[in-house]
Amino acid sequence: MSLVLCHISAIKVLSGGDMGYKRTDNNMTFAEMSLLNSMEHNRSLKRLEKISQIIDWSEVRKILTDNYSVGTSREGADAYPPLMLLRALLLQQWYHIDSDPELENQINDRISFKRFIGLSFDKHSPDHSTFSRFRGRLSKDAMTRINSVVLQQFSKKGFVINEGIAVDARLVQSASHPISNEEMKKEQEKRARPAGKLDENGKPLKFSRDIESDWTIKNEKPHYGMKEHAGVDTNHGFVLATELTVSSVSDSILLPYIVAASCHTEDPIGKVYADKGYYGKPNREFLAMNNIEDGIMRKDTRSTKLTDTEIERNKKLSKKRYIVEQYFGISHLHYGAFRARFTRMVKNAIDSFIRQMAFNLFRGNQILGTVKI
Repeated sequence: MSLVLCHISAIKVLSGGDMGYKRTDNNMTFAEMSLLNSMEHNRSLKRLEKISQIIDWSEVRKILTDNYSVGTSREGADAYPPLMLLRALLLQQWYHIDSDPELENQINDRISFKRFIGLSFDKHSPDHSTFSRFRGRLSKDAMTRINSVVLQQFSKKGFVINEGIAVDARLVQSASHPISNEEMKKEQEKRARPAGKLDENGKPLKFSRDIESDWTIKNEKPHYGMKEHAGVDTNHGFVLATELTVSSVSDSILLPYIVAASCHTEDPIGKVYADKGYYGKPNREFLAMNNIEDGIMRKDTRSTKLTDTEIERNKKLSKKRYIVEQYFGISHLHYGAFRARFTRMVKNAIDSFIRQMAFNLFRGNQILGTVKI
């Protein structure tokens, strides 16, 4: 059965009403007024202000409010606005901040960070545990919709974002040291019991070994961890889709899902580019049924060798599909994406969605002619 592509679901518009969130004051404090002159020469502040202006954040706020129940009650202490916390996690990605305690410290220390997240200079940063809880409460659905809204806004600015899609996958190291399959089985059996979820003091485990990753072989070397599958726009380099699986999952079977998840506008997908690992009848049929041009590189089979024409075709395709490798390279070098930050798959998946948003905002900022962070 053919997948239905490029179906855009409507985004709810929330009704008005006071929420139980801490209020942000847009008026300048005395501290800000005294620093006004120095802020005019603050490059970091200017860069973040430009990034802040390239999308309409009200749409992001609506999705967060719709999906994030904390702060909706009129009882108890006011919570931090979810948009403030999300913007803080974007800073964590852009500035390569390895931990939530360090993110808290950097927000307290930097004028530009406080301004970007909408925190008054005379207020302290949310506690590092607040960032952790917020990340844990974010849903995959909410982040998928947020990333889709960002891409739709770029489309409205005139960017054609899904004319061509490059699909590929990369291995991600586990946050834990690898153990043997035998030890892994014992750990999984232990964790399945109620006592296995508690520490030595009988409290819920806060930090635990990654038992969701698995082993695979890459270039004759064993690897323990996960795999990130991604679809990248070949025109501008926007990340259109990202999906995290265990490392043993075949790249090829994820192509239909990644292509379907890369649809953010009503514009039809023109062509899908992929390396030889995606070659096969199921993917060719999927593209044909959805009227998408086949840009999958060919490979030798047991019965036939590549013709000169197919070899030349592969060379031309590789020049287009390199852009997904470029994303992997940049996020590896500047975002630390080569290694998982958490020991649970779901938290790493949310982290990859936040990285996708950070990467696309940064990329949009570059395309619009601003300087690098």
